[in-house]
Amino acid sequence: MAQNDITKQIEYDKIEVVDTWKIQVRKATVIKEENSDGSKTELSRNFHRHVLSPFESVKNDDDSWTHTATNISGESASVQAIANAAWTDDVKAAYKTMREAQE
Repeated sequence: MAQNDITKQIEYDKIEVVDTWKIQVRKATVIKEENSDGSKTELSRNFHRHVLSPFESVKNDDDSWTHTATNISGESASVQAIANAAWTDDVKAAYKTMREAQE
């Protein structure tokens, strides 16, 4: 009996901008098996979700704020493109204002 090939595929199947600055990302890991006729059967699909915001904001002991830009270099090209388009200077300023108003 011939052994069928198993493949692992990563799909970014949902990338959504929510509340102006949050980017919700859903990554699917798909495991497929190649059948004897060349078609592929999906064996499993698992999801991982995460949310990105433009900054990591921290209130300092002296009541000032430090806003460190979120590093998106490890994200897929499609997530980076959406973040770069969505996080305009106005959106970033509004995010900082919102965070500082929360404390």
